[in-house]
Amino acid sequence: MQSQDVAPRPAPASADPVVDVERAEAALVEHYPRLVRLAYLVLPPSLGRNRRVLTAHSLTQRALPRGRAAATPVIPAQSTGRDGDPGYAFLRLRILRAALEAGLPLRRLAWPKRSQLPPLLPQVWGLRLFPRSGGADELALDQRLSALSGPARAAYVLRGLDKLPDGDLREVLTAAGVQDVDDALEEADALAEQYALLDSPEFDPCSLQARPTDLMRRRQHAKAALAAGAALLVCGALLGLPGEGWGPDGPAAPSYAQNPAAEAALDPAQLTRVPPLAWQSSARTDFSVWPARGDLTDDSALLRRALAVWARPGETVAVSATPGTPSGGPAGAPQLLYAGTVDTARVVLLYDGLRIARYAEPTDGTAGAALDFSRVDGATRAEASAVVLSRADGNVRYLMAPWVKKAAERDLLKPRAGAMDLTVSGGVTSPLASPVTQRTGTCTSWNVLQVTDSTGTRLLTDLAELVPARLTAGRPWAAEDVTGVAALTRWAPYSCWLGAMRSAGVRTVNAWAYARQPLPDGSGSADWMCTRAETWRGGGERVLAQFRAPGTARAAVAAKAQNVSACGARDPHVLAGVLWKAKAGGWYLLAAGTRDTESIRATGGVRGTSRDSLLTVRAEQGARAELKGTLESGRSIDGLQ
Repeated sequence: MQSQDVAPRPAPASADPVVDVERAEAALVEHYPRLVRLAYLVLPPSLGRNRRVLTAHSLTQRALPRGRAAATPVIPAQSTGRDGDPGYAFLRLRILRAALEAGLPLRRLAWPKRSQLPPLLPQVWGLRLFPRSGGADELALDQRLSALSGPARAAYVLRGLDKLPDGDLREVLTAAGVQDVDDALEEADALAEQYALLDSPEFDPCSLQARPTDLMRRRQHAKAALAAGAALLVCGALLGLPGEGWGPDGPAAPSYAQNPAAEAALDPAQLTRVPPLAWQSSARTDFSVWPARGDLTDDSALLRRALAVWARPGETVAVSATPGTPSGGPAGAPQLLYAGTVDTARVVLLYDGLRIARYAEPTDGTAGAALDFSRVDGATRAEASAVVLSRADGNVRYLMAPWVKKAAERDLLKPRAGAMDLTVSGGVTSPLASPVTQRTGTCTSWNVLQVTDSTGTRLLTDLAELVPARLTAGRPWAAEDVTGVAALTRWAPYSCWLGAMRSAGVRTVNAWAYARQPLPDGSGSADWMCTRAETWRGGGERVLAQFRAPGTARAAVAAKAQNVSACGARDPHVLAGVLWKAKAGGWYLLAAGTRDTESIRATGGVRGTSRDSLLTVRAEQGARAELKGTLESGRSIDGLQ
């Protein structure tokens, strides 16, 4: 192979003059007003005059090539366009192409071109710019131009401003990316030739008028921008804070804030620890004088995890709270009540003056951690006697108050059976069977915690909450703790219905035998009992009116209500009725009110009236009646439903 076979052949000399950056810049400075006018006229009028002005200047200023490399125009400069200046032809083509792209519609999946977006530069703040107004002819021409397509508008403008013949015009439009030049020219031909109007001030984006923008909207936007900037600064500051804190926080979520108060609430060293004998000299006997107990009270890592999870429980933490109990973090350093190993878990009990929080995690890790809350504000000595420490295999362990001298287990269904003493070690009881798994109304046993201190003996029952509910008996305004065989015997037939009070944030449950009613068949007298559960939050009280016929071991619920004052200290009145079947097969409506009920009236499916606190009316099976009573004071009361 000979060398001349591979030697490069010299390219033929171009007939077009070369346009370098300096020449293009000189052409831009010289012809800037004409180029901006061209861009303004080709841009779609739908942009609005202010944006068309700014976009026209932006497209013209961006027409210069980048870098210092030489550039050659795609087509030769026409002799009739700007006196044959190739720099002008080069800039005109770039501006024309960008203006046509700006008129293309945005597509959902396509990335927008730069010319389709609002210009970055130039920018004008607080003013709206637009060309000076022309006459009626200019306005009519602008409207007709707006009806044309972008290529047709470009053809009309190039004919009018640069006096291009159709041959050169075809080359320019083709180089600008127009797909169908013939259609564009045909559409432009349909418009009347008013080319002289294109030089009017109406279409001059270099001779402008200024007016203010919407001042009220601008103020609103300024306020919104200021607020957004402040929020951005706060978020940036929070994101820049260290995330590890004092140490690993186990299953806690990422830190959401760090400030002196929050850090104190999460610092194990800041926990309040009450001396063991402080309760003996304190004027208060509630959770605030409980000492810190347990074998892990010095385990800073465990306490740190408990505090961190309380402040920001992670997604894997099982969080529960009694109704009306907030589950947010503590406002300050809480009080430590217990930290130790119980069965197969590490347990931490904390108190912040409003709530008790229990954090529990397996002894072999932190997976499966749990956080429980219970509201205990305003607790008295009796109500602060015990806290549920753990539940396992149907059993429950309690942490006892330091003033409790003795703890025992008692079955409410066996009032004459003795109580079984519980072993208490370090304030923690031995396990006792929990009644939370018993069926409501048909239980076989109902075990309660019996505590004894220097003020007496009382019963507490587990209702699936951290703090057991106190059981009392008697008139609502003078209820007393359940002690002695007589009180236990009165409670026994109604005990299984305590299950209806589970997980309601119950503080106390009082049983009041408010009436005794002779049965119409002479088989004896039935007992009416009103059971009312008071809550820690002061709302959501539950009331059960129960009926027990002679010879039956369990009572039946005749009526129930929620969020009512009946059967309570504020309103110690109640009226309820039940359909009862006699041994002979007849059905009766039996109703009873408190002693100060002067009369009872039944309406609906059963009708009848009595002049005292008891009502007995024959009825049909399945009949429904409405009860109304009148008290001796003249006040009317409705029967519980």
